[in-house]
Amino acid sequence: MITRCVMSYTIDFRRKVISVRKAEGLTIRETAKQFRIGKASLVRWLKRPEPKNSTPRKRKLDKNALAKDVEQYPDAYQKERAERFGVCIARRLNFDYKVCYELYN
Repeated sequence: MITRCVMSYTIDFRRKVISVRKAEGLTIRETAKQFRIGKASLVRWLKRPEPKNSTPRKRKLDKNALAKDVEQYPDAYQKERAERFGVCIARRLNFDYKVCYELYN
């Protein structure tokens, strides 16, 4: 499993970047280069300096139930696990949902 490291700049830093941009009359590109941040980040900060509140993603599967299933069926394919848990693995296999519906119904 690949985990992303999500780092957020502090609100003070964001406000400092915005104030320096205004004070020195810099473009977005110049400001981003000076502070070594992405242009898209700066554009987002100009619209909303405070970071969005994020919530943990809701999981379809119970991790404990999945762990038990792996112990019970160590050699099972993803498709078999998906059938047991009643979920679709269409995105991972690049299927559309019509194909997924036909597979599981």
